[in-house]
Amino acid sequence: MTPPTDVAPGGKPRAPAPLLSLAAIVSVQLGAAIAKTRFDEVGPVGAATLRLVLGAVVLALVVRPRVRHWRRAQWLGALGLGVALGGMNVFIYLAFASIPIGVAVTIEFLGPLSLSLVHTRRWRDALWAVLALVGVVLLGVGPTAVTELGGVAFAVAAAVCWAGYIVMNRHVGSIIPGVDGLAVSMLVAMVVSLPFGLGTAITGVRADPSLLVVFGVVGVLSSVLPYALEMSALRRMPTRVFGVLQSLGPAVAALAGLVVLGEALSLVEVVALACVTVASVGVTVYSARRKSA
Repeated sequence: MTPPTDVAPGGKPRAPAPLLSLAAIVSVQLGAAIAKTRFDEVGPVGAATLRLVLGAVVLALVVRPRVRHWRRAQWLGALGLGVALGGMNVFIYLAFASIPIGVAVTIEFLGPLSLSLVHTRRWRDALWAVLALVGVVLLGVGPTAVTELGGVAFAVAAAVCWAGYIVMNRHVGSIIPGVDGLAVSMLVAMVVSLPFGLGTAITGVRADPSLLVVFGVVGVLSSVLPYALEMSALRRMPTRVFGVLQSLGPAVAALAGLVVLGEALSLVEVVALACVTVASVGVTVYSARRKSA
C-alpha cells in the first residue's frame, strides 16, 4: 500500500511540501544578501563567479552527470540553459551592487511574469498585466530607479535571462532525464562568468581566504539547497501552489535585504512590490484553473 504523501517510506512524517518551497525561497534570498555583504572585497561579478564556481562544483560532485552518450541536441540545450543561468546570476548581482535587493528581485521577477502573460488570451489576464504594469511604473518613479538607472537596467537584463532560463529549463527537462542537464548547465554558467569575475575573485580570495568558505555557503544556499528542496516539494504539491509560493520571492528578498543589509524600501517601492506579487499570484492561480477545466 502506498504511504501517504506526507509520510516517508520509513514511517517518519515528512515536512509539508509548501514549507519546503518556502524554505527554498528564503535560502536563495538569504544567500544573495550574504553575498552582497562581501561585494567590497570581490565586487559583484567576482561574487557571482565565486557562487557559480563553488555551487557548480558541489552540484557536479553530487549528481555526477552521465554525458557520454548525449546527442547534439542535448548538448546544445544544456549550453543554452547554462548561458541563461550565467547571465541571470551576473546581471542580478550587478543590480544588487547599486539598488536594494528587494527592488532588484521585483524587477527580475517581471521576466517569468511576462512569460506567463504572453501565453494568456482572456480579459482577466489583461487585468493582471495592468497591475504588473502599475508596479513597473511605481518602480520607475521610485527613488531607487530615479537615482540608479544602471542598477535597474541590470535587473531588467536579469529578468530577460530568467525568462530564457525558464524556456530552456523546460526544453532541457524534456530531452535530458534526471538532473544531469542542470548540473552541466551550472558548469556552463560558471564558464560564462569566469572572463568577467575571475580576476577580482582571485584578488579577493588571496587577501582573505575565508571568502571561499563564505561563498561555499552562498553557493549551497543559492543553488544546491533550494534546488533539492524545490524538487522534493514539487513531487508532493500541485504546480499551482508552487507557483503561488514562488510569487513571494520579491517580498522575501526585501525582508532579507532589510534584516541582513539594513535596506529599507520606500512606501512607493513596497506598493510596487505588492502589485507585482499579486499579479503573479493571479496569473498563476487562474492559468492553473483553466488547465484543470
